[in-house]
Amino acid sequence: MRWSISHLYECILEDNEHVKDIKYLTTLAGYVHWQLTGQFVLGVGDASGMIPVDPATKTYDAQMVRKFDELIAPKGYSWKLLDILPKSLVAGENAGSLTAEGARMLDVSGHLKAGIPLCPPEGDAGTGMVATNAVKQRTGNVSAGTSSFSMIVLEKPLSKPYEAIDLVTTPDGSLVAMVHCNNCTSDINAWVGIFKEYQQLLGVPVDMGDIYTKLFNKALEGDSDCGGLMTYNYVSGEPITGLSEGRPLFVRSATDKFNLANLMRAQLYGAIGVLKIGNDILLKEEKVKVDRLTGHGGYFKTPGVGQRMLAAALNTPISVMETAGEGGAWGIALLAGYMLNSQLSLTDYLENVVFGGNTGVSVSPTPEDVAGFEKYIQNYKACLPIEQCAVEVKA
Repeated sequence: MRWSISHLYECILEDNEHVKDIKYLTTLAGYVHWQLTGQFVLGVGDASGMIPVDPATKTYDAQMVRKFDELIAPKGYSWKLLDILPKSLVAGENAGSLTAEGARMLDVSGHLKAGIPLCPPEGDAGTGMVATNAVKQRTGNVSAGTSSFSMIVLEKPLSKPYEAIDLVTTPDGSLVAMVHCNNCTSDINAWVGIFKEYQQLLGVPVDMGDIYTKLFNKALEGDSDCGGLMTYNYVSGEPITGLSEGRPLFVRSATDKFNLANLMRAQLYGAIGVLKIGNDILLKEEKVKVDRLTGHGGYFKTPGVGQRMLAAALNTPISVMETAGEGGAWGIALLAGYMLNSQLSLTDYLENVVFGGNTGVSVSPTPEDVAGFEKYIQNYKACLPIEQCAVEVKA
């Protein structure tokens, strides 16, 4: 959960009465840490989601802070921006210890004692990078579940700002390009629910895991361009494609190849269509180089299927590790362990101590799949006015 300076500025523009009385501004992770330790600090990755961080100093960009203070100076507030922001810490730094009050919050029985050291708090973005060993430059991770996002660690800043791309940092302060999509697998789940109902209608025992596995694998038999079938998984709006609201749609013409394999492949393509549009800016326009992308989340649960679809979408090998499903809780535990072993760099610690060189199982894109997805995404973009019309016509 992030509370960015843009939200604060919106409150300022609206002349919200409470703004003049603000004492602290932080994220959910930072607030919990503050309650447990009394330390008003934040991991640099989470801090970069509030206001951009300078990769050279590992703290808030001084020029942007100055511009913000100058912008709001006419309001006459008693505080300046740095007065209300938590101190930014990089991975490995000590972020305080559990206080007696914090211990009581976690364990009312009193068995948990004060004094336990805590690492800098990070949100799901930073912990996800750590959990997938994706903090090194030219690596990245893709989380694909109810929503989706990709994070690629950059070698250098982008040439210009993009509305579709957020710039954050790794827990050790390297610049990261983030593409976030509001929707991913929810519409797939709805369609699988229809097949579940059909099985129940026939009196066939239902095993949801088996249904997903069979349908996902069936998608591999579909045409590389889905036979012309088109899906929009927009349960909610998608800023990257300019949609403020969503309407899940399945679109086809009378001449398209409408069969089960193409239907399921179109669902899998549609789930990552917006993700591809955002990442095309990085991979095609900015020529960002990626050596390894690691996938995690429900989209990749059926071995080899989601990997193959995403590899085709991004024209990049996709790896999946067994540990990737452990998620953010494991990621922050690794950061806590690193604080006690920080004689290495974070990248070396993860690569050599935690993962031992294991990069998971990798699936590379095939020329046929890449060409098919490119054809699909061109149709996807061309048909976006249909989705826009569906949003505007409210039933």
